[in-house]
Amino acid sequence: MRIRFLVLFLSALFVCGFVCANDLALVGAKIYPSPTEPPIENGSILIHDGRILSVGPAAAIKIPPNATVIDCKGLVVTASFWNSHVHILSPGLLHAEKLSSQQITSQLEEMLTRWGFTTVFDIASVLENTNLIRHRIDAGEVKGPRILTVGEPFWAKGGTPIYVKGFLETNHITIPDVESSDQGAERVRQQIRDGADGIKIFAGSVEQNSILIMPLDLAKAIVAEAHRAGKPVFAHPSNEQGIEVSLQSGVDILAHTTPSGGPWSSSLVERLKAAHVALIPTLTLWHVESRDIPSADFERGMNETALPQLRAYSEAGGQILFGTDVGYIEQFDTTEEFTWMSRAGMGFQQILASLTTNPAQRFGDSAHRGRIAKAMDADLVVLSDDPARDATAFSKVRYAIRAGKIIYQAK
Repeated sequence: MRIRFLVLFLSALFVCGFVCANDLALVGAKIYPSPTEPPIENGSILIHDGRILSVGPAAAIKIPPNATVIDCKGLVVTASFWNSHVHILSPGLLHAEKLSSQQITSQLEEMLTRWGFTTVFDIASVLENTNLIRHRIDAGEVKGPRILTVGEPFWAKGGTPIYVKGFLETNHITIPDVESSDQGAERVRQQIRDGADGIKIFAGSVEQNSILIMPLDLAKAIVAEAHRAGKPVFAHPSNEQGIEVSLQSGVDILAHTTPSGGPWSSSLVERLKAAHVALIPTLTLWHVESRDIPSADFERGMNETALPQLRAYSEAGGQILFGTDVGYIEQFDTTEEFTWMSRAGMGFQQILASLTTNPAQRFGDSAHRGRIAKAMDADLVVLSDDPARDATAFSKVRYAIRAGKIIYQAK
């Protein structure tokens, strides 16, 4: 009997030691639990089994002796970031079956995890290839973010955007036109069966000398089918006609502001808000796309169009989601995007919300992610500086943590 008791006692000690060894503690940080809660000065977070076990003032958090401890004195912790507009289309991620785990990890780090993104929404890629990358991340072969995807986007007949035709041909990627409502609805069903988490339409597709607007009946059929399956729909609008198609068809998220046409009218802003449409600004994209334009002309355009559009929607209380269009553009550094958002009048709390609580709410994940609280998933970012003083500090990532595991650490 005594021997049996001793065995059980030693087994319990072993199990306790194993569990404690898997604990992670962030100690002594300034913690922003959410965009609306006051910060915790000199706070600590204890993580166990991928979830937050406790959070609060350091003096109130008991750290197990065998926990891995990260000293965060002088650092800032927030919930980790969502990037709601990326593309798993960069050359370093295509044809994933031919790439090593290290190659994929390195590309995902350069694009995403080093900027604090532990969840991303890919809104145009090759679904089969993106699924393969997701599988390798989930299997633990690759360090990377959680990837949600729409797979291949939908455009009307003749609507392949002019700026991607060469890329698609070079990489032997075929994305078919959608020529009828029935065809569109069936393709939505197929992509969802194949693992798509949402759908993307080109409500306005940029062509050689014009913008091709998707027929409203086609857009309505695609959106309705996606909504029947409970999936969100993104739209690339291009101009106000594209926004109109998006509104009338019931789209959930605008993937961009519109770079032409000037500020949005107050009536348009109110219609977008009433329809609960979210906006992804992607302001850095307009700079990348305007490299050949004199800087003074570009600044004038931003001040007259993109910034007023974002300012008007943000001030009206419209939901803003952070997104960068990386994978299409190769400017991975997020500093410029935060600068533009600040110039559009967005404060620290609004920008933090666009990175955390807004996407978690929009994509039905607010019970698990987006805030720092007990029992939430331990998806966290440790920053070197305080973004409440300077929004560009959001780009100064020391650690990115997903489900309690460090997936990026600054060197």
